[in-house]
Amino acid sequence: MEVSEMAGKLKVTLVRSTIGAIPKHRATVEALGLKRPNNVKEFPDNAAVRGMLQQVRHLVKVEEI
Repeated sequence: MEVSEMAGKLKVTLVRSTIGAIPKHRATVEALGLKRPNNVKEFPDNAAVRGMLQQVRHLVKVEEI
């Protein structure tokens, strides 16, 4: 298999607002580039991105593509 086939991508949707979230979580969502609810971004499937998503799992929806 090629490296690109093994890596995969993640589709991330911000489903809840960051209003009322602790500053660390708000900063993580901002670092992911998600500005407002229902904003969607694609990321490579790697440990760094998965760690960020684990931290804000209550605010986002993640799909493998």
